[in-house]
Amino acid sequence: MSDVTKTVQKWHASFKKGTDFDSWGQLVEAIDEYQILARQLQKEVQSSNSHDFTEDQKKTLGKIATCLEMRSASLQVCSAVSITKIQGFQKSRSQFIKNILTYNKDFPFDVQPVPMRKILAPGEEENLDVDEELDTATGVGSTQSFTTRVPGSTLLPRLPSEPGMTLLTLKIEKIGLKDAGQCIDPYMTISVKDMNGVDLNPVQDTPVATRKEDTYIHFSVDVEIQKHLEKLPKGAAIFFEFKHYKPKKRFTSTKCFAFMEMDEIKPGPIVIELYKKPTDFKRKKLNLLTKKPLYLHLHQTLHKD
Repeated sequence: MSDVTKTVQKWHASFKKGTDFDSWGQLVEAIDEYQILARQLQKEVQSSNSHDFTEDQKKTLGKIATCLEMRSASLQVCSAVSITKIQGFQKSRSQFIKNILTYNKDFPFDVQPVPMRKILAPGEEENLDVDEELDTATGVGSTQSFTTRVPGSTLLPRLPSEPGMTLLTLKIEKIGLKDAGQCIDPYMTISVKDMNGVDLNPVQDTPVATRKEDTYIHFSVDVEIQKHLEKLPKGAAIFFEFKHYKPKKRFTSTKCFAFMEMDEIKPGPIVIELYKKPTDFKRKKLNLLTKKPLYLHLHQTLHKD
């Protein structure tokens, strides 16, 4: 069996796992599985070194990724879904993934592939940022116009309550930045990591910020942490990565990050410091973004049954 056939079978198994969760009503798990598969397909579509798939096959993979993201988004706003629709979704996408190497018909749904965005290896965006600063200083740079990529929200609903267990809702109110007005399509990526930087929860993206005012970007959005606090290991932390789009380089960059440790979790408002990228999930080498009093402003709500 060839490597590409194994890859397709792996995708097919992942899709079946997601739709099984979907049909069983396990929406959080279904959303997570759909988003993981969508990212895998998108990575394959955007890979310049991959010759396993034709350009037409990559277009189909991109459209499947779009469908997965659309299904994931619909589950985040609708808790009750017709089983007939689930079965139709399962059958249609399953066949395309399974038969991607031989499928030669038009894609039957009017969708476009997931928007192209550059996937960067760790550290690459920092080098690109330096290049961009040099371009600005010397007046050298591309005059081509680019379309802004607007990220989609991947926020998840609150988990069901459990006796004696505590859930955390974090309202991201605003972030202070000296160049707040210049940030294009700013949003936050929220993750929960252990001491080794390993994900403990599904990663979530907020919608694009609602407004900018002076040195603040306002979000006013609730993020539901996807694990009861009692189940988080010692040394865990919640990370907030501030991201924005850079049209000159055509990629989304992490500008700075912040994090909360477990002993900082308590009801009410909190402000936390901002650190320079790259995001250090192990919290070993931290450098403040600025000496100015600019922070990430949050409000915590604890829910205990």
